[in-house]
Amino acid sequence: MDVASTNRLADSLSAPLDSAAVAPHEVTGEALQMFGDSIGVASEEPTDEEPTWDIDVRSYATHERVAYFIDRFQHSARKSFAGWLSRGGRYEPMIRAKLHDAGLPEDLTYLALIESGYDPNAYSRAAAVGMWQFMTSTAKSTGLRVDWWVDERRDPVRSTEGAIKFLKYLNEQFGSLYLAAAAYNGGPGRVSRGLTRYADELDGESGDDAFFALAETNYLRRETRDYVPRLIAAALIAKDPTRYGFEIEYDSALAYDSARVGPATPIAAVAKAAHTTVSAIIELNPEVLRGMTPPKDSFTVRIPPGTGASFDSLFSELPEAERTAWERATTKKGETLTRLAKRAGVSTKELRWYNPKLGVTRSGHVSAGHTVMFPRRAVVAAALNVPDPSIERYGSSSRSTHVVKRGESLGLIAQRNHTTVKSIMRLNGLRKSIIYPGQVLVISGSARSSTATASSGDVHVVRSGESLWSIARKYDTTVKELKRLNGLASDRLMTGQKIVVRS
Repeated sequence: MDVASTNRLADSLSAPLDSAAVAPHEVTGEALQMFGDSIGVASEEPTDEEPTWDIDVRSYATHERVAYFIDRFQHSARKSFAGWLSRGGRYEPMIRAKLHDAGLPEDLTYLALIESGYDPNAYSRAAAVGMWQFMTSTAKSTGLRVDWWVDERRDPVRSTEGAIKFLKYLNEQFGSLYLAAAAYNGGPGRVSRGLTRYADELDGESGDDAFFALAETNYLRRETRDYVPRLIAAALIAKDPTRYGFEIEYDSALAYDSARVGPATPIAAVAKAAHTTVSAIIELNPEVLRGMTPPKDSFTVRIPPGTGASFDSLFSELPEAERTAWERATTKKGETLTRLAKRAGVSTKELRWYNPKLGVTRSGHVSAGHTVMFPRRAVVAAALNVPDPSIERYGSSSRSTHVVKRGESLGLIAQRNHTTVKSIMRLNGLRKSIIYPGQVLVISGSARSSTATASSGDVHVVRSGESLWSIARKYDTTVKELKRLNGLASDRLMTGQKIVVRS
C-alpha cells in the first residue's frame, strides 16, 4: 500500500465499522453463526450449478492479462496456489461474513488470496505484514494496534476489519471496485492522479472499465496494472477449481472461544488453562508477539471452541509462577547487557524483547539501579522472532538494519552488532566513514537497495535545497519535533538523508 497516502486517510478510516445487526445470509453455501463467544462457519456445500460472482469477473475473463494469470496459477505457481486455496477454507468464511455485514461484495475475499495466500504471518520485502499486507502507517490509520507487544496486522479477524474500512473508503472515493483494488495496491493518490492526467485517453470510460483503460496508459506500476487481472484470475479458479484441474482439500473453518486475561499473561498459561498446546494458542493469536499479553493491558485471547466456559476457573487454579511472565531484577554497578542476559538465561536479543527501553552505554554497560525484566523460559519459547513492527522496513527479511543515533560511530555500531566497519561500509556503499543521526544502515544481509528505509514512523528522504523548516511545513509539524524524533543537534541536513517525520 502507498505509505505516503495513508495519513490523509486517517480521519476517514478512524470511525468504527457499522455494527448494526443483519439477518442471516449465505456465505459460500450456508453460513452458521454460533452466538456467544464461539464462532464458526460451515463448509461450502457441493453444487453442480455454474459459479456466480458478486464482482464483475465475466466481463474481463478473456482479457490477455487475466488469461496469463490463469495459466500461471495452473502451471508454474500451481503448488503455491493450491496451498492458498486450501488455507482459504480456514479464513474465507469469516472474511465473507464481514464483507457481507459491511455491504461489500463477498468475492473481495480474493484480495487476501492474492495479497498473501491467506497467510496471517506473511511478510513482504516492503514490510507489508499479514493476510491483508498492511504497512504500519496504513494499519494504524484503520484503527489496528501495531506496537512492540501486539501487531494486529497478523490478526486475521482484526486485519480483515481494517481492510474492509480501507476498501469501503476507496470504493466510495472511486465508485469502482477495481479502481479501489488498484488504489489498495498502488495508493489512492496515484490512481486519482492517473484518472485526471489521462482523462482524454480514458475517453469517458467509467466504473471498472476505467481501470482497464488506465492500465493501458502504462501510468500505473506493473504490479498495480496486474493486480486486478490477478484478482479476476484467482476468483475464476477459486470458485470452480475442478474446472481448472485443482482438487482442493480445504482447511477447517476458523472457530474459537474468547477469554479475558490480565497484563503480562504467558501464552503457555493460556494454553494450559485451555487444555491445548502453546502452538494452538499462537495460531489463534498470531498478533501476540512476545509470548505474553501486553504488560499494561488486560487482553482478550482466543482459545479453542468449547473451552471458554471452564477457562477462568482453570486459569485461576494455576500456580502463580506459571501465570507470571517474568521476574524483576535490579541492575548492579558494572553490569553489561551480556552479563544480564546470562543471569536471565537468555540471549541479549531476547532480553531486549522484554526491556525495549533499556539504556545501554557505548561500552555495553547498563546503569546501576534500573529494573530489568527477566522473562521465564516458557515466555521466550512462545515469542515470535519478528522485526520491530513499528519500523517501515524495506529489503529482504534476512537483512538487519540500524538507525543511527546521535553520538554513534561506525566503529561503535560495528562492535555492538558483531561485525566490522569495512562490512558496513560495503553493504551501504559508503566511501567515507561519515554517518549522521537518522541514517539507516544495513548491518547484515544483502546489499542495500535504493529504497532501503527503517524508522519508527513515516520517513522523508531529504531532497536538494530542502531544510528542516520546509520539511516541517510540508508535514504540518515543527522543526523542534523533527529534531527530537531524529536526535538532531543542528539544523544541518544532507541530500538523501532519511528522517522520521511522524512517530
